[in-house]
Amino acid sequence: MTISIHYAFLPHTDAEAALAFYRDTLGFEVRNDVGYDGMRWLTVGPPNQPGTSLVLHPPAVDPGITDDERRTILELIAKGSYGAVTLASDDLDALFARLEASGADVVQEPTEQPYGVRDCAFRDPTGNLIRINEVR
Repeated sequence: MTISIHYAFLPHTDAEAALAFYRDTLGFEVRNDVGYDGMRWLTVGPPNQPGTSLVLHPPAVDPGITDDERRTILELIAKGSYGAVTLASDDLDALFARLEASGADVVQEPTEQPYGVRDCAFRDPTGNLIRINEVR
């Protein structure tokens, strides 16, 4: 038996800005682009990993969420403290340079962490934290 990560979910507040970041800057392929009732869900992923995707979704649209919960979620997204994902690259410096040149919001330059990982961090256009580990 095997278990793999198939989908991970991150909110987006602007589908076109999310596409520009994930498709054009990171180089992910668009696997699905679905509109419904004025909202848009995007599924993207690395070309070399067809079984792993990020679903970029409109935030706080679950009908089971109360108005107070919806406000809290939107406030956390606005602060950049709601969604996060960690990616990995075999060329952290080149990827960092590409992200920085694109105008992405740099949170941390490539750094050797005391716990043995070299990584950097950005925020996507929504404010989600994107950490990138160097694969050694």
